[in-house]
Amino acid sequence: MNGPEILVAFAPELGLFVPHARRRAATAVATDGSSTLGHVVESLGVPLTEVGALVVDGREVPVSHVPAAGESVRVRPVERPQRVPGAPLRFLLDVHLGTLARRLRLLGVDTAYESTDIGDPALATRSADERRVLLSRDRGLLRRRELWAGAFVYSTRPDDQLRDVLGRFTPELLPWTRCTACNGLLQEATKEQVAGRLENGTERSYDVFAQCRECGRAYWRGAHHENLEAIVGRALAEFGRAGRAGQGMPFG
Repeated sequence: MNGPEILVAFAPELGLFVPHARRRAATAVATDGSSTLGHVVESLGVPLTEVGALVVDGREVPVSHVPAAGESVRVRPVERPQRVPGAPLRFLLDVHLGTLARRLRLLGVDTAYESTDIGDPALATRSADERRVLLSRDRGLLRRRELWAGAFVYSTRPDDQLRDVLGRFTPELLPWTRCTACNGLLQEATKEQVAGRLENGTERSYDVFAQCRECGRAYWRGAHHENLEAIVGRALAEFGRAGRAGQGMPFG
């Protein structure tokens, strides 16, 4: 770009996405005179999913604003908690976020997940078709125009990823109500109903079961139940009590 020059300053929260030289103060950026401010911001490395207000010379402008020479732009981060238009709040995770997907499902959050790489266009299209917020660490994916809504996952650690998503979107938590394997809803089941799906010794050791309505997977308080309870307990303590539908079906 070799057109009008503007000054752009990014909020510290967006420093991850921009070169080090642009992190501390406003820097000069050459534009082409016709591209929108949204396009300019993305060309500098920041997905619009992470951008809140765009403030030009003290006034908030839309991403469609075409900057003029000499304008001073401040790029603010998205506000938290973030409100997503429409309901209910649902997520779609890419292939690299399997652990986060299972933990969100453990908390009863409607979470679709692609266990294979179906490609960026297909993911963005599914987000739009199903009106799901796409969670990813792929900045290029989050810049796709067909995307309905998206968010960058800032950490590589599952514990921090979960806290980040819960704090940003504050979804209703309904623990123990979804299948961690397929996202289907769980229902209480008798030992007889799930007998064919139990591991050796499980039938003799446990009496309380649940079963997924979609894939038929059986759940019980197995060896990993304490770890799962700890994840649920931390989430509820920090981000709110469980909804009524999430109380009383603790299966591992």
